[in-house]
Amino acid sequence: MKSSGGNDAWWQIVLQVFPTYLMAGCGMVGAGLILEFVQNWPAFVNVPEIIIVVPPLLGLKGNLEMTLAARMSTASNLGHLDDRKVAASTIIGNLILVQCQGIVVGFLASLCGLAMGWLPIAKANYEQALLLCASAIVTASLASFVLALIMVIVIVIARKCNCNPDNIATPIAASLGDITTLGLLAWISDILYTDYNTGGYKAQIIIGGYFLVLPLFLALAYNNEHVSEVLRVGWTPVLMAMLIASGGGFVLEMAVEHFKGVTLFAPVMNGSGGDLVGIQASRMTTYLNKATNSLLGTLPEGDDTVCPTPCSSFFGDLPLCGKCGGGAKQPHGMPARVLLMLLFPGHILFVFIIFFVKIGYSPSFLFMFFYLIAAFLQVAVLLYLAQFLVYWMWKRGTDPDNAAIPYLTAIGDLVGTSLLALAFILLEVMGDQSLVDLPEHGHHAAGHNITEALNATISHLTTELH
Repeated sequence: MKSSGGNDAWWQIVLQVFPTYLMAGCGMVGAGLILEFVQNWPAFVNVPEIIIVVPPLLGLKGNLEMTLAARMSTASNLGHLDDRKVAASTIIGNLILVQCQGIVVGFLASLCGLAMGWLPIAKANYEQALLLCASAIVTASLASFVLALIMVIVIVIARKCNCNPDNIATPIAASLGDITTLGLLAWISDILYTDYNTGGYKAQIIIGGYFLVLPLFLALAYNNEHVSEVLRVGWTPVLMAMLIASGGGFVLEMAVEHFKGVTLFAPVMNGSGGDLVGIQASRMTTYLNKATNSLLGTLPEGDDTVCPTPCSSFFGDLPLCGKCGGGAKQPHGMPARVLLMLLFPGHILFVFIIFFVKIGYSPSFLFMFFYLIAAFLQVAVLLYLAQFLVYWMWKRGTDPDNAAIPYLTAIGDLVGTSLLALAFILLEVMGDQSLVDLPEHGHHAAGHNITEALNATISHLTTELH
C-alpha cells in the first residue's frame, strides 16, 4: 500500500519530518561555520562581491531544489513515477530544467552582486567581474544538479518504503542546500582566483561554455512534456523571490550594523521557517491534486478556502472552528499544528549548538524566550500564507508546486530577519547580556570552555580523593 500523501496521522508526520528537520537545521548551522571559515580566504577578501552573491545563491534551494522536491513528491504520490518510462522522462526533464534555471539565476545573481558592490564606489574591474560570474554560474549549476539528483533518489526510495515524500524531500533539500552551495562557491572561487592571478583564462572558458550549452538545455526542457509548462511559466516566481529576499538582505544589513549576533541566527531561523512551510505547501498541493484529479482551477467539494481565516488554517479539521468545522473536508489544520510545535525542540537545539560552538556559554532565559517567540510568529505567518497562496494559485490555474515555495521561502527570509532584529532590539532594551561578549572566533571560546570544564572537574575529583 502506497502513502496517501495527505492522510498521515500526526505521529507519522512527526516521525517522518522531525529527523530530517533536525538534519536540516544542523546543516544550516554547519553552513554558517563554513562561511565563517572561508570569509578570510584571499578570493573572499579581495573580491568582496562574492559575499554579496551568497544570499541569492543560498536562496536557490527554495527557488529550485525545494520546488523540484514538491513537484516530484506530488508526481510520486499520484503514481506518475510507477511507470518506468514515464518516471525516466519526468526525472531527466526535471534535471535539465533545474540546470536551465540554475545557470540563469547564477548569472543574474552575479550581476546583482556586481551592481551592489560597484555602484557605491563607482569603480569596476573586468577580471573580477568574470571571476564572480563564472563562480556563481558554476556553483548554481553544480549545486542544482547534485541536489536535484539527491532529491530524485530520496523521493523514489520514499515511495518504495511507503513513506510520504512530501514530509521528507523538502527538509533534505534544505539541509544539504546551504552546505553544498557554500562549499562549492568557496572551492570554485578559490580555484578561479588563483587562475586569475596567474593570467589564466578559466573564467572566460567557463562562461562561454555555459552560454553555448544553455540553448541546448532550454530546447531539451521545452520538448519534454513533463516540464515544458514549468519552463514557460516558472520564471516569474524565481525572479520575484530574489527581489523579495533582497528586502530581507536589506533588513539584515541594517541589523548587523547594531547587533553582531544577528548573523549567527538569521540563517537558521530563515532556513528552518522555509523548511517547515515548504513541507506544508507540498502536502497541500498533493491534497488538491488527489481531491480534484489534478483539475487546476477546481476546488474540492465543500473546501472553499481561497480566503482562509487563521482559525481555518490551524483548526479547520476540528469542530471548534465554526467557519470550517467540517472535519476531514479540510485536513490541513493538524499538519500545521504539528509543524508549528516541531519548531520548539528544533530551535532550542540549534540555539544551544550555536551558543556552545560560537560563543562558549549558554543562552539566557530572556534570549530563548524572545527568539522562540520570533520563530513561532514567523512560522505561524508562513503557514497561514501557505494556505492562502496555494489555494489562490490553484484557483487561478497555476500549479503551486512550481510557484508557491519560492514566494514563501523569500517572504520567510524577510519576515524572519525582521522579527529576529525586533527580538534583538527588545533584548537590548531589557538589558539582556547574552551576546555582549561575543568573541571574534567562537571555536576558540568553545575550546576554552571545554578546557575550563575539564580542569574544574579534575580539580574537584582531586579534592574529593584527598
